[in-house]
Amino acid sequence: MDLIQVMKALADETRMRILNILKDEELCVCEIEIILDITQSNASRHLNRLTNARILDNYKVGTYVYYKIDEKKVKEYPFIREIIEEHTMKDTLYQKDYERLKRYKESGLSCDALKEGKIFKCC
Repeated sequence: MDLIQVMKALADETRMRILNILKDEELCVCEIEIILDITQSNASRHLNRLTNARILDNYKVGTYVYYKIDEKKVKEYPFIREIIEEHTMKDTLYQKDYERLKRYKESGLSCDALKEGKIFKCC
């Protein structure tokens, strides 16, 4: 049943976009929202599905929740890493998301800055 849950969690474009930007680092929910230009409720719903499938792990720092790929699950199902590292970047949407991630990181903004109302302008 665990494999089926993993496969179902991977079978969604937004969840794949989330995994694509988390493949190299951890991010806070508010950063995921900004980078992917999705609502908080949309982000939370998809992050919850990925966490329930144990593809993502999370931890809290103050009021912020950070997400990262659960390496134990990736070791159990190595095809997860192959999909997010080799196949997502073949698609323009995932390339654009990754570019937005890079630009966000270069901007020097943080969760605190976003909470204070500072705007990330990507393009």
